[in-house]
Amino acid sequence: METVHKIFFKNSSRMDEIESNSIDLVVTSPPYPMIEMWDSLFSRLNKRIQVALQEGVGLNAFNLMHAELEKVWSEVVRVVKPGGIVCINIGDATRKISNNFQLFPNHVRITMFLQDNGFSVLPSILWRKPTNSPNKFLGSGMLPTNAYITLEHEYILIFRKGNEKRTLPPAFEDRYHSAYFWEERNKWFSDMWLDLKGISQKMNNRIGNNGKIRERSAAFPLKLPYRLINMFSIYGDTILDPFWGTGTTTLAAMVSGRNSLGYEINSEFLGSFKLELKDLKNTAQAINNKRLKDHIEFITNYKKKGKDPKYEAKNYEFSVITKQEIEILLYSIKNFRENENKYTILYDKFELV
Repeated sequence: METVHKIFFKNSSRMDEIESNSIDLVVTSPPYPMIEMWDSLFSRLNKRIQVALQEGVGLNAFNLMHAELEKVWSEVVRVVKPGGIVCINIGDATRKISNNFQLFPNHVRITMFLQDNGFSVLPSILWRKPTNSPNKFLGSGMLPTNAYITLEHEYILIFRKGNEKRTLPPAFEDRYHSAYFWEERNKWFSDMWLDLKGISQKMNNRIGNNGKIRERSAAFPLKLPYRLINMFSIYGDTILDPFWGTGTTTLAAMVSGRNSLGYEINSEFLGSFKLELKDLKNTAQAINNKRLKDHIEFITNYKKKGKDPKYEAKNYEFSVITKQEIEILLYSIKNFRENENKYTILYDKFELV
């Protein structure tokens, strides 16, 4: 098996390289409107945003920022297949504008746009991303009534294009090889993920900052896109990230045996991505080892409770709980080829070490 991954360093408001109705899954995290670290980026896209911020008209700035994002969402509407899934990691923003502290609900605005453009809204996921120390108080501290809730979660919004599920042949081999374990399903498809941790957003912790790249990224942990890709796609599918950043979604697609396309306006992020790429084989090995060892431990404990699994996996020497897991197959990365901003990954069947 092999997969192909392409990166386009341009604004994703025009994704002319992608045919309509060709993308199986979108996994992305856009700049968050009304978060100060993104003010300069949004202001470069539309000078009226900077004016609104300077004049303290917060709601106007909020709407103008989302108008810029909606240029990209319109392209997402075009390129995703009927029945395809879109997963958007987004946080709301809290901010004081003109001496008025308030929340700007980014997740609501994005949800309404995609719903108005023919997408079905599916149940979303909350994940904890603590950013404030426990002793940081907003407002009046210990005195009623004007303290504020600390915002420590983000949303993974999930949408399906149209009203119909994606159709696949009943005995499609890649679908059965792409199965996840029963216990993974119970964990992954919960509406709250408590096991993910935010990662350092300081770019000079990852690559030398030469002044051409912003000091912080909004990178999510690899586990997040990896999990979503395994939940909502199969081997050989094409994953799109229109806000590529440091390439975490592409790395997850590589490990997962999916193709990918990414768009990013700042080519300086490529250095961080290439550092991660150097260790890609080991990353895939570690992820696959953990998945299989965790499953073996689960089955061992399952049997200790006096329960007897009904099925045996065909590609590995362990039991599984359901018939749908019998064909599960993981792939290790054998090699990869690089040609400018195109990467081809070659795979072998993964063997547990």
